[in-house]
Amino acid sequence: MTTSALSPAARLRGLRPDWLSDPKVWRTEVLAGLVVALALIPEAISFSVIAGVDPAIGLFASFTMAVTISVVGGRRAMISAATGAVALVIAPLNREHGLGHLVAAVILAGFFQIVLGALGIAKLMRFVPRSVMVGFVNSLAVLIFMAQVPEMHDVPWPVYPLIAAGLALMVFFPKVTKVIPAPLVSIVILTVITVAAGIAVPTVGDKGELPSALPVPGLPDVPFTLDTLTTIAPYALAMALVGLMESLMTAKLVDDITDTHSSKTRESIGQGIANIVTGFLGGMGGCAMIGQTMINVKVSGARTRLSTFLAGAFLMVLCIVFGPIVSDIPMAALVAVMVMVSFATFDWHSIAPKTLKRMPAGEIAAMAVTVACVVATHNLAIGVVVGTVTAMVVFAKRVAHLADVTAVVDPDGTQVVYAVTGELFFASSNDLVTRFDYAGDPDRIVIDLTATHIWDASSVAALDAIETKYARRGKSVEIIGLNRPSAQIHGRLSRRTP
Repeated sequence: MTTSALSPAARLRGLRPDWLSDPKVWRTEVLAGLVVALALIPEAISFSVIAGVDPAIGLFASFTMAVTISVVGGRRAMISAATGAVALVIAPLNREHGLGHLVAAVILAGFFQIVLGALGIAKLMRFVPRSVMVGFVNSLAVLIFMAQVPEMHDVPWPVYPLIAAGLALMVFFPKVTKVIPAPLVSIVILTVITVAAGIAVPTVGDKGELPSALPVPGLPDVPFTLDTLTTIAPYALAMALVGLMESLMTAKLVDDITDTHSSKTRESIGQGIANIVTGFLGGMGGCAMIGQTMINVKVSGARTRLSTFLAGAFLMVLCIVFGPIVSDIPMAALVAVMVMVSFATFDWHSIAPKTLKRMPAGEIAAMAVTVACVVATHNLAIGVVVGTVTAMVVFAKRVAHLADVTAVVDPDGTQVVYAVTGELFFASSNDLVTRFDYAGDPDRIVIDLTATHIWDASSVAALDAIETKYARRGKSVEIIGLNRPSAQIHGRLSRRTP
């Protein structure tokens, strides 16, 4: 039956989101949003400390980013909020010029992201190799775990059994039922135990004071001058690029986990809109959070925009309405959740001995470089860029030797035909000039490029150099077999072109 043959009511049902028609999906999305909201609170407060702002600024940013991106984003179920990468970028601006300049930079970064998204920056993701993607995932898992280490250092001894109990609950509770997310059960049970028994351990409330009212919209408190623009622009551009890098990489990861497609261009523009909204509401900005996204998608099983929206909405409700209760949640419970997320996120197959034996050394190197750079700098964007460059260098080195030259001399000795096979580009064409016998060849030389393709100016320059070397000896060169694209680039760039 075609769509036009359906009744209006049936067509309307087909357009409704899954969570409106399926109670199981509704329950999963709501509970996932609640778990993420609980995990967001200490994270947002910690990132506020990194940025040097009041904890409420980070919590407001997480609220507005999640709610806005749930509507305008291109990847369903992905969580965006205040992040450590963004905090590191804008922290120097806040220290030197104050909160007003920070907020202005967030708004400008949002405009940059919209422009970059419209220009198609998302298409650059195709150049990120799988080995770098695996390194990105593994380094993220390492960072998530490392972020929990301070919460396990120099703390009262009950913290350790509480963390162990939380991990045990998340491992074994799903064997009983998957109706309620195991992380939520772990958080509730550990909170009840610590409060009822009066166990003195670090709590969420120890991280900072929770906000008591919703954020109020307003303009940043800065002079609207060219000097202000030149001050904030470098930070805004850096924030825009780092935010887009992390968001697009996270979106690609969620695509793989859920076997669904997302609009990376819409996500790029959506990140910009979310940061503009966040800036006008006084937040510190942000981007996709892969840790919380893994809680939402991989641990809790969320798949729709509802969980993203509710993560932000629940965050504010928990802070404003249930602040005293949330403040009593032991940090051990949230540490256990994040440790479980780090283990679930890490691609253990990628480091298995059988896998490493099969993988090319270059891909292993790209993966290792990505992990090393991210762990050393705590910046996912730097690791991805360095890892991608490493993979490209390895690839270029590998294919540079694929161009081959074979010579066939006519029986009468009047001409020689050189057949070139493989791809000609800057790496492979470097050695091309050395493959010809300029002194010993007859007066007529034919270079057959039927089995190759010219990709760049370096290859054209190499062919020109070959012709020049023969011309100095009074010998003529004829190039044949060029396909149309190769002929066009050769004709446009060759020195013989009038």
